[in-house]
Parts: sequence; C-alpha cells; structure tokens
Amino acid sequence: MRERSRARAWAVQVLYAWEMRAPGATPLDVLGDFSRERRIAPASRGYLERILRIVAEHKDTIDAALQAALTNWRLDRLAAIDRNILRVAAAEILYVDEVPSPVSIQEAIVLAEKYGTVDSPRFVNGVLDALMRQHRPHERRPRDGGRS
Repeated sequence: MRERSRARAWAVQVLYAWEMRAPGATPLDVLGDFSRERRIAPASRGYLERILRIVAEHKDTIDAALQAALTNWRLDRLAAIDRNILRVAAAEILYVDEVPSPVSIQEAIVLAEKYGTVDSPRFVNGVLDALMRQHRPHERRPRDGGRS
C-alpha cells in the first residue's frame, strides 16, 4: 500500500502543476513532463495514472461533489494545494470502490500535513468526512481516527 501513498502524493503534485501552469493540457500530459524531470517508481505509476485519469475524466462531477460538501466556502477560492488534495481523495471516494473512504480521508490528511498549511489537515478532514457521508453513508470512520 505504500505505493498508493506515494502515487497519491505524486497525483497532488501533478494536479497542482496542471492547474498552475498547464490548464490547456491534461493531467496525463503534465505527468509526462514530470516523468522527464523526476523519477517516479514504477510500483506507484499505475495507480498514479489511474487517479489522474479519473480526475481528468470526472473533474466536473468531483468538483461538484466537493462543492456540495463545503460549508461557506467555494472550491475555486481554496488554496490550490488543498483543492487538489481534496480532488485526489474525492476521486477515490467516488470512483475507487476497493479503497475504503476512511483510508482515502486519512491519506489526504497526511498529504495536507505535508503540503498544506497548519489548518489544512482539519479542513480536509471535515470536507472529506462530509463527502463520505453524502456518497458512502454506509462507511464509518473509526472513533480514534486511526490510519487504516
């Protein structure tokens, strides 16, 4: 599973770069640029490409679901890094059935701790918890918020 964690981190970086400097390209085009500049482990590459494809193909649906989970915020007004962490986790929650939502949320919190601001982890947790309750109400997070 460590490969998926690394793939998620790469996905956030690729989506951030895509949004900041290559809006006319696809996330997979940006991944091609990344691959020339950085070494992405082959073990992470398949899941990274899967997440990027999901975001590229379903961006409007993912963004609408995130917007519905936001309270008193607009998705386009969020910090770009937080927005893309949310997109990666939302892609999993909405389209990757074999990954439990609590795992996606915990992984997003870790990414928010690494790349976001001091408030990002709590914010990301709240938004994704609301998204999970809306789209996967049968799933529940452990009381201790522990990692899965």
